[in-house]
Amino acid sequence: MNESQKSYRQILKFTSLFGGVQVISVLISIVKSKIAAILIGTAGFGIYGLFNSAMNLILGFSKLGLDVSAVKEISAASGDNEIEKIFRIVNILKRLIWITGIIGAIVTIVLSPWLSELVFKNDDYISAFIFISFAVFFNQLTIGNLAILQGLRKLKSLAKSTVIASFCSLIVTVPLYYFLGVKGIVPVIVLTALFAFLCSWYFTKKQKIPSEIISVRKVFEEGKQMIKLGFVLSIGGIVTVLGTFLMQLFLENYAGLEEVGLYNAAFIIISAYVGVIFNAMSKDYFPRLASIANQNDVLNTVVNQQSFITVLLITPVIVVFLAFMPVIVKILLNKEFLPIIGLLTFGILATLFKAVSWAIAYVLIAKGNSKLFIKTEIIFNILLLIMSVFGYYYGGLTGVGLSYLLYFVIYLVSIKKVVSYNYKFKFQEEFYKIFTVCLLLCLVTYTITYIENDYIKYGLMIIMIISSCIFTIIKLNEKLNLKESLEKIISKHKK
Repeated sequence: MNESQKSYRQILKFTSLFGGVQVISVLISIVKSKIAAILIGTAGFGIYGLFNSAMNLILGFSKLGLDVSAVKEISAASGDNEIEKIFRIVNILKRLIWITGIIGAIVTIVLSPWLSELVFKNDDYISAFIFISFAVFFNQLTIGNLAILQGLRKLKSLAKSTVIASFCSLIVTVPLYYFLGVKGIVPVIVLTALFAFLCSWYFTKKQKIPSEIISVRKVFEEGKQMIKLGFVLSIGGIVTVLGTFLMQLFLENYAGLEEVGLYNAAFIIISAYVGVIFNAMSKDYFPRLASIANQNDVLNTVVNQQSFITVLLITPVIVVFLAFMPVIVKILLNKEFLPIIGLLTFGILATLFKAVSWAIAYVLIAKGNSKLFIKTEIIFNILLLIMSVFGYYYGGLTGVGLSYLLYFVIYLVSIKKVVSYNYKFKFQEEFYKIFTVCLLLCLVTYTITYIENDYIKYGLMIIMIISSCIFTIIKLNEKLNLKESLEKIISKHKK
């Protein structure tokens, strides 16, 4: 097996691991979303989304980007096999996340009157935001623990933590929504954060990293570089969350909570279901990039390989969603949410462009080019917000979806030019051919949705699904020799 095959197989191996985890999480999310759709409705989805965005915005500031910079630091030390340095970084990180978690919780409590007035135009939700402070604290601790597992490449432990936390979240969600309805939203957010922390703490504890007593002064002295890089990189995340929050506030003021709920429901589906591929790959991809950040030729190859695999895997998912969108919305939610079909359709199409731009953008983080990363994130998130507002104003939720698609086309072209100019990055000709075919499969499927005769339409849809799956398998086999791998698995079972 050559080095190229090994690299492709590593990508697919960890995608399979986290893909399986994400599938389980998705199944749990289906149940949660369905229950929420029945018991709290579109308005409930709106309230949940506003609470969540406010919490994520505060968390974006308080976590100081440690979830990214710590993974980079630990991965780099692991790549050099510096055990003592790894232990030191982990211990510094553990103390930093406790300090920043407490600060985040205090800030939430202090800002609770202002947040209640800003988000809901009254002071009825002050106590709710005070309770949300506990979720901010637990989420901050979870972020640190998961960064440790990811940086150490303990991906199986990371996977188990994710699955167990999702299952625990389901257990508390069902009775709380059933007995409390909309009033159960805040307890669900807090308890979900608590269980996520407990699971991540358990698996981090199992790594048996020696504890050190480090003074606060030493923590900030030695963690200064991590904090500096993290804070700069966190600005990109903050801008993204802020953009989502402002869009939700615009919808609430312009159209009401129900419209916010529909908007949130659409993006929950996009991120939870199509996002399976993104979540699965990010766990292995970023640490790998960070460990080879100074080797431009190797980095260029890895980005091409990652983009190749991502596009091939996500295309059949997009085609399935496009083919059965109305049915999927009814199954995952209910008829009350059918107005999101237009937004979902264009949003799902956008993920093909997002997949590639996402793979390229990680280069800026891996390289630690904070200034360039911040500039691109601020400019493009402002562009996305403006396009989304105009899209809604002229075309409602469908207009938002179309804006989302156009935005990621623009973003892909732009981020490719930025990274190519600064790091001589380029896509191989083979990738362009693969991307073109995958794009055509998606566009043809989208066009077929306009056929009025259901027998012809769904017959052609099934052909497109089969075609996209066959194309993916053939191309993956060319790189991975799937037949050989399958034969090895069968022979092991026979023994």
